[in-house]
Amino acid sequence: MSATQLVVTPDNRTKRQVERDTRRNEAIAHKKLTSKGATITAVIIAIFWTIPTFGLFVTSFRPGSDTQSSGWWTVFSDPKFTLDNYIEALSSGGTSTTLGSAFINSLAITLPATVIPIVLASLAAYAFAWIDFKGRNMLFVFVFALQIVPIQMALVPLLSLFSDGLTINDVPIFPGFGLNDVQYSFARVWIAHAIFALPLATFMLHNFISEIPGEVIEAARVDGAGHGQVFFRIILPLATPAIASFAIFQFLWVWNDLLVATIFASPGALPITQALNSLSGTWGNKWFLQSAGTFISIIVPLIVFFALQRFFVRGLLAGATKG
Repeated sequence: MSATQLVVTPDNRTKRQVERDTRRNEAIAHKKLTSKGATITAVIIAIFWTIPTFGLFVTSFRPGSDTQSSGWWTVFSDPKFTLDNYIEALSSGGTSTTLGSAFINSLAITLPATVIPIVLASLAAYAFAWIDFKGRNMLFVFVFALQIVPIQMALVPLLSLFSDGLTINDVPIFPGFGLNDVQYSFARVWIAHAIFALPLATFMLHNFISEIPGEVIEAARVDGAGHGQVFFRIILPLATPAIASFAIFQFLWVWNDLLVATIFASPGALPITQALNSLSGTWGNKWFLQSAGTFISIIVPLIVFFALQRFFVRGLLAGATKG
């Protein structure tokens, strides 16, 4: 086997050992967290959680006049269903966007706001785990401590930075973004979400990457691999479960966000949560449209979760894996 092949492919035996350790940790965690009492409690919670959701789902298909005069449970004795709520909901919304256009805006916001922090955090996590530099531990603690800063405290300074820039002693440090009058601009929302997500993303990915057996990294370095080859050829393939786990969290957080997007997005770039907030009407007399819009909004998160759920538990438990 050539040195190039050794660099490109991680040691298969070590990789299998990591996978076996991960499965063993999953089994141990499953055994500790599973009991008859916990199962019964989970079933009861699921029932109480599901009944309102089911009622909302039924309401989304009921004619608007029926929702004003009777409860959703009357559908069992007098079933009446329509798709008009969904059709009307897609063409309704807030003053700036309809639910249909806001759905597209949410995709345009969420995808980059998920990818950007993952890319930056994976690079930072590798540096903290495998590059020895002065002040590494202190810097990592500082990054981790940024998680305790409430988002609400950072909104006004960040908005001021984006709008006016930063100047120290008449020296422009950051010019700011002249995007206040741009109708469709997502840059500020992407940067804001990336900033807020980076501390947790770095912490989660570092926990996994630091547990990768050092023999794999050392073998690659002996064969002449640089940090770039080690990162892209070894670290990223092995860290896929952890990356997928954070991707699920970040996607759901950004998709369901209303506060950050409302503050930083331009009028034409508002997300679906803002349209849902305005969908029920001035006096809440069209809440049946809001129920239809709610189920439209959960389509994409469900697709993302079920597509990546096989990595979810493995990624959460990966930090406990020992080489």
